[in-house]
Amino acid sequence: MPATPLPSSFLVLQPHFNLYFKPLFYSFSHQLSSPSLSFNCTCRFSIRRSPFSPTTRLHCALSQATQAESASDNTSGGGRSGALSPGPLTGDVQKIDVNPPKGTRDFPPEDMRLRSWLFNNFKEVSRLYGFEEVDFPVLESEALFTRKAGEEIKDQLYCFEDRGNRRVALRPELTPSLARLIIQKGKSVSLPLKWFTVGQCWRYERMTRGRRREHYQWNMDIIGVPEVMAEAELISSIVTLFKRIGITESDVGFKVSSRKVLQEVLKRYSIPENLFGKVCVIIDKVEKIPLDEIKKELKAAGVSQEAVEELLEVLSIKSLTELEERLGSTGEAVADLKQLFALAENFGYREWLQFDASVVRGLAYYTGIVFEGFDREGKLRAICGGGRYDRLFSTFGADDIPACGFGFGDAVIVELLREKGLLPELSLQVGNIVCALDGDLQGAAATVARILRDKGQSVDLVLENKPLKWVFKRASRINAQRLVLVGSSEWQRGMVGVKILATGEQYEVKLDDLN
Repeated sequence: MPATPLPSSFLVLQPHFNLYFKPLFYSFSHQLSSPSLSFNCTCRFSIRRSPFSPTTRLHCALSQATQAESASDNTSGGGRSGALSPGPLTGDVQKIDVNPPKGTRDFPPEDMRLRSWLFNNFKEVSRLYGFEEVDFPVLESEALFTRKAGEEIKDQLYCFEDRGNRRVALRPELTPSLARLIIQKGKSVSLPLKWFTVGQCWRYERMTRGRRREHYQWNMDIIGVPEVMAEAELISSIVTLFKRIGITESDVGFKVSSRKVLQEVLKRYSIPENLFGKVCVIIDKVEKIPLDEIKKELKAAGVSQEAVEELLEVLSIKSLTELEERLGSTGEAVADLKQLFALAENFGYREWLQFDASVVRGLAYYTGIVFEGFDREGKLRAICGGGRYDRLFSTFGADDIPACGFGFGDAVIVELLREKGLLPELSLQVGNIVCALDGDLQGAAATVARILRDKGQSVDLVLENKPLKWVFKRASRINAQRLVLVGSSEWQRGMVGVKILATGEQYEVKLDDLN
């Protein structure tokens, strides 16, 4: 009775059985010639055993080919080669700067995994709160951001005239685009709207830690709800995000105030309402520039000396009780803030909040409660911020709609997570690595990969005829859970070899049963 040959996967998984392979060597010479080139090629082929290879491997060593390669480079008709190689350089060609433009970032795989993890958390929190996702063009009309954004943003715009002589800009923020879309939709959308987006924003500004010239921002907005309950819900969503990623109230807090506080002070001194936005933009610089500069800018804006002094006194208040004593209990500012702090108790995040009258936010369109998340150690700039903007829509020629929202950038939160040692370890993970044990079985390996992918399994298909030593190294690098081997004898029987890489367990399985 003739002996039954051992299956190839058995030889792979039990490499000491590979001794039955006997080395065999031979060589040959072949002369190539053409009108333009002639060279000798000596090839040596060896069929040899390998502790990582159950099948015979073909090795070819080309020699005396330098002239041929040179001639090939000069006569090639082009096309894409399998390896990255520089083209011929001339004296006029300068080496390109491989760094991204200043203030921007590349996202190689390891950084992209972190970005995706963060964005997935943004989106999951938005889903938990019942928000719908939207998006807008990165390129918008310049007028969208200059009507009522604040001087700082106007100075930071990436703007230009396109070939159609239209003034356009890369969006520096997302809220004006949101307003434009809602106006465009008109009565086809029913209020209230709860929309979110994660989009890229551009600002040409001075770079500091956590501040770049491009960043991604998570926005959540509630349109059509005038009550403070909307702000309370938004802050709750941010707290939920912080808890999901390991940030606690001892790491981060929220400074809360209201633009109505400033309005009440300015009304006492008959400051025109059209100066209100400009005053807020100046006040937002309190912690960024010297106090004397703040005073100088306020006076230049038309605020009297007496009003400036009281304004700065009120802005120094850090207690809601003290604010009530100063402004009285009948005003909207105090009433709104007291209601927000009461709701925070119900939502379970009261310990995250603190009143700070100096918080006004830098965007001119805010009208009521404003808030910003801050690092309690004071090492980083604001993590997020938002508030109510009930009069934004009228600046675009539409009827006003009560609205509030926040923006949460990707850069500062990553710095905070790094500071706290909370960055997740996110390595590449692939369910299967599929390898053909012979070049003739590449098509069969592709079939196996298709079957697994159709069942929702991730597969890294080895696309070249590689030795198993290389395959095992790659499996380790991509954290593959199992190795699927396609060998000749198994394939003929409708089976493949499987090795569970974490435990070393190995077996054969029918193709139809492979899951």
